[in-house]
Amino acid sequence: MTTTTTARPAGAPEPTVPSAVTGPGPRGTARIGHGAGFWVVAGAFLLAMAFSTVPTPLYPLYQARDGFATTMITVIFAAYAVGVMAALYLVGHVSDWVGRKPMLVAALAAELVSAALFLAWKDTAGLIVARLVCGLGIGALTATATAHLGELGERSGRGRTAGTVATVVNLGGLALGPLVGGLLAQFVAGPLVTPYVVFAVLLAVALVAVLLVPETAVLPDPRPAYRPQRVSLPRAVRAPFAVAAAGAAAAFSVLGVFTSLTASFAAGTLHVSSHLAAGAIVFGVMAAGAVSQLALARVGARALVVLGGGAMVVGLALVAASGPALSLPLFVVGGVVAGAGQGLVFRSAIGVALASAGPANRGEALAAMFLAAYAGLTVPVLAVGVALAHFAAPGVLCVFALVVLVAVATSSLLMLRRR
Repeated sequence: MTTTTTARPAGAPEPTVPSAVTGPGPRGTARIGHGAGFWVVAGAFLLAMAFSTVPTPLYPLYQARDGFATTMITVIFAAYAVGVMAALYLVGHVSDWVGRKPMLVAALAAELVSAALFLAWKDTAGLIVARLVCGLGIGALTATATAHLGELGERSGRGRTAGTVATVVNLGGLALGPLVGGLLAQFVAGPLVTPYVVFAVLLAVALVAVLLVPETAVLPDPRPAYRPQRVSLPRAVRAPFAVAAAGAAAAFSVLGVFTSLTASFAAGTLHVSSHLAAGAIVFGVMAAGAVSQLALARVGARALVVLGGGAMVVGLALVAASGPALSLPLFVVGGVVAGAGQGLVFRSAIGVALASAGPANRGEALAAMFLAAYAGLTVPVLAVGVALAHFAAPGVLCVFALVVLVAVATSSLLMLRRR
């Protein structure tokens, strides 16, 4: 949006903002420009997403400490996913009304509370509650940070790359967490303490830095009455949006397979006892999605779906084969290929969400897209938890990889037809 400055006679009062719109928020509270603010928000987003996956390689240590069954790991992860979806449904869109900064600050504060719970409440119940609170913070953060990055990018000349940065940071953070957690667990004393202390300090710094970032949301006046998440889109874009949401769900189900099965398959079946190795496997899968987006940032939307869907199908076929073959190389290579494809399809889905909505409901549309994605992440995790109680991990891995493969292929074909 471009503004024009006109001359004002000496002594004339300052012009007022029309009552229909309050403007882009409390500018006076900002201490840095839009360009620097863009990278501050990106860094805070990265840290929060990394914190959310730090426990992934630590679950065997928690299992040894508390003596719970392997299926409890999926319950703990499900608590996180339920928290994400609850926050997306209840408050993921609220930044359109109250501003991006207040929601970002609240989300980062929730992550700090989660870190404190990990440190202070040392039993299985505390682990579940800590993951739930972490999920609530991530649900409030994802759509808000993505919208904020888009708007800061528009104001600082990075509008064309803001969507790519947002999704790379999202997946890159998810990838970084298990690697950092595995490194600290392998080489630092206090593996169930040190990771949370480190991230608590970093998240506190990020929260203070976000307070200095310019507000970008155009706030409605009067503020609408609260309602849970819904999506108000023009009729012409509803079908493409729904298909893209199905694609996002299928893409995130790939991550669900790996986050729920890596520990039990690598450690329990293949006897890989290294915490660093477990974290590195999950890192490779998720990092591949971020790298593929950077490498193909200028590729068109249709090509993203073709390449991404094809890579996920091939990768999941290799993962399915790794179960009966008991092959760690097949599992890892298949995961990396599928992860690369997941990043491309998810990037395309986020592009649809950004293109479908105007500034007034951008957070709302993004919250709905992330809600679909995390639903795709949650269902495999819960199903895997039930299956592992009755069947061996190699067979469960094979079946679920094939089920996700079918979902990925179907959603990719639908996205291509709608485009």
